[in-house]
Amino acid sequence: MLQRLGFPAIGDNRRFVTALLVDAVGSGVFLPVSILYFLAATPLSLVMIGLALSVASALQLPMAPLLGWLVDTVGAKRMLLAANALEAVGFVGYVFANSFVSVLVAAAFVQIGVTAFWGSYSPMVASISAESERERWFGFLGAARNVSFAVGGLVAALAITIGTVAAYTAVVVVNASSYVGAFLLLLAVPVRRPPGPSTTASAGSGEGWGQVLRDRGYLLLVVTNFTFALAALSLNVAMPVYFTHTLGLPGWVAGVAFTVNTVLIGLAQGLVVTAMGGGVRARMVAIGSLLYGTSFAVLLGASWVGVVAGVVVVLLGIVLYTGGEMVSGPVLTALSTDAAAAHLRGRYISLYQMSWTLAMTVAPVLLTWLLDRGAEALWSVMIASSVVGVVLAGVLRRVLPRAATAVPVTPASTA
Repeated sequence: MLQRLGFPAIGDNRRFVTALLVDAVGSGVFLPVSILYFLAATPLSLVMIGLALSVASALQLPMAPLLGWLVDTVGAKRMLLAANALEAVGFVGYVFANSFVSVLVAAAFVQIGVTAFWGSYSPMVASISAESERERWFGFLGAARNVSFAVGGLVAALAITIGTVAAYTAVVVVNASSYVGAFLLLLAVPVRRPPGPSTTASAGSGEGWGQVLRDRGYLLLVVTNFTFALAALSLNVAMPVYFTHTLGLPGWVAGVAFTVNTVLIGLAQGLVVTAMGGGVRARMVAIGSLLYGTSFAVLLGASWVGVVAGVVVVLLGIVLYTGGEMVSGPVLTALSTDAAAAHLRGRYISLYQMSWTLAMTVAPVLLTWLLDRGAEALWSVMIASSVVGVVLAGVLRRVLPRAATAVPVTPASTA
């Protein structure tokens, strides 16, 4: 069945996949209500909440080099375990957070955990997959996580509709529990070493980082991914508030929009990767950015119509947005892994992750600030960012050899 949808065979990687799905269910419950939770459970304003989350995310930036070194030194599995533990602690802290400082501290645990997770996620996937199947594996895991997000999104829609502090708090508790469950599942996952030399750079040497930082093509990939990350974060940071507060749509619309996004990815991601087979990777990234920009234009149009038409326009925008995510996401992640030297993959991926960290630092305060000034301000900036992504993808094709290669068309097989 998985192969018919364009996905790889799971083989003996079921525990790893299951662990990712468990924490995704919890995340799917929380993500659509993240800003709404703090608005309901704390006395903070929208801008103050955005500032607290941005400051917490900024604390990750000096951690990235250390986390990359740790992945290369102690292994991706141990860092995944640490990531789940940190995020569980952070979400428990959210339950008791009622001030700017307490929100910031709890969010810092969560954000450092997020950085540790994504910094070790790609090396872990690289260790279980062949290079010719990377897009399939990243597409499959992204799709599987999105199916879990969809389950959580349905619960989130209920919580948003109820709209009470108790309902939002229950969402936070569910998410904290999901990280504990994922931690326990990951304990039983066997440790695997990626192929390639492992001793070229000593554990603490600057030589390894020097090689990474001299790779100009990879640095441009990091910059290109920032535009993708900013667009991706708008789904959780800006859209729920935009739909409910700015447009005045019913509370269930935010949860349904999130669910549409996740279900489409769950059902169609593998087919999209298959359809991209043979296409130049950089061109796929440009097409994804173009779809993102179009979706933001459509969402801006929702502010010019009534409530009923607004719901229809919002859902159309979400479909286009999801198309951009399905086209760009697996290709960028596969590029970040394939273009990295195997023995320095932790460092390379941590540098790539910094584009996400920077986006997570900028997005809450920037998007909430723009949203506070109206729909035109928010979506005009997001459209401009997408256009920049299209331009950068064209340059990337010339400076990063892997970006000029085609998406593999190798049939899925057990890794």
